[in-house]
Amino acid sequence: MPAEWEPHRATWLAWPHNRDAWPGQLDQIKEIWVQMVKALAPREAVCLLVNDQRAQDQADKRLRQAGADMERVTFHTIPTVDVWVRDYGPTFVVKRDGDQRLAFNDWIFNGWGGKYESYRADDSVAKAMAPLLGARVFEHPVALEGGSIEVNGQGACFTTEQCLLNPNRNPHLSRAGIEQFLEDSLGVDQVIWLGEGIAGDDTDGHIDDIARFVDSTTVVCALERDPRDRNYRPLQENYERLTGAKDRNGKKLTIVPLPMPGAVADAGARLPASYANFYIANGVVLAPTYDHPNDRAALGILRELFPDRAVIGIPCAPLVTGRGAIHCVTQQEPLV
Repeated sequence: MPAEWEPHRATWLAWPHNRDAWPGQLDQIKEIWVQMVKALAPREAVCLLVNDQRAQDQADKRLRQAGADMERVTFHTIPTVDVWVRDYGPTFVVKRDGDQRLAFNDWIFNGWGGKYESYRADDSVAKAMAPLLGARVFEHPVALEGGSIEVNGQGACFTTEQCLLNPNRNPHLSRAGIEQFLEDSLGVDQVIWLGEGIAGDDTDGHIDDIARFVDSTTVVCALERDPRDRNYRPLQENYERLTGAKDRNGKKLTIVPLPMPGAVADAGARLPASYANFYIANGVVLAPTYDHPNDRAALGILRELFPDRAVIGIPCAPLVTGRGAIHCVTQQEPLV
């Protein structure tokens, strides 16, 4: 699996339509998609999944009115329950010996450990995409979501114990069995385990809210500075694990703390808001913001780490009420 910063052919998105996920906010959510497409399309293709022709027409009109580069946007009629293509869509891998070839892993999507039965229907999306891509498909009898793994393209993979050791995913697999599966399906030879995820995360601790590679040896790690906050202890523990971790050559990783946006809530319920849920594309990084004083600091850190990419803040306070942000709704297709 290539690192996210390696060249993309395209970014895959699913056009938002689920009113139950964002009661009274769907128009705001669509505006976030418009901002993402406008930032991505000048730099790589954008593939948009839509439920039907009516949805396509509405999305096309909205994007054109906003001035998006529609020559780089392609619509595909593949119905979805919701927008979390990172988790239910394909996770792409490439063959690099000799002729470069594209393939993807199609894991079981079980609604994040069976929490949302109606969402299981999105398990079919990756299979529906296969004919569009002409890519080889590796089907695996393992429940796993794309947001639960993070790779550096050089043999290392991050994940969390809270998610992949959770009995609601693969109770038949031991830690060693999961490590072997990740090594086989992603082409990695090192699995680095973190502990728990952030408060409000109904995915059972996805890594893309916690720690992200920004190059092969540098990691940003979400860190809560307020000891009274629920995220303080688990994020401190993850930070300590990372500071003790080494790469495949026995060298310590460079760990860069990334602030948290404090307690973001909806109707009193804590939401999984994190600046680590950014997306790296060709020439640009899309980073979530939450109308918090730490927005500026987080964007500044990312701009220092990505000097050759434009770092664009996308207001995600409405989006995170659906329990996810930018990285959760995007999926990169590598250029081969």
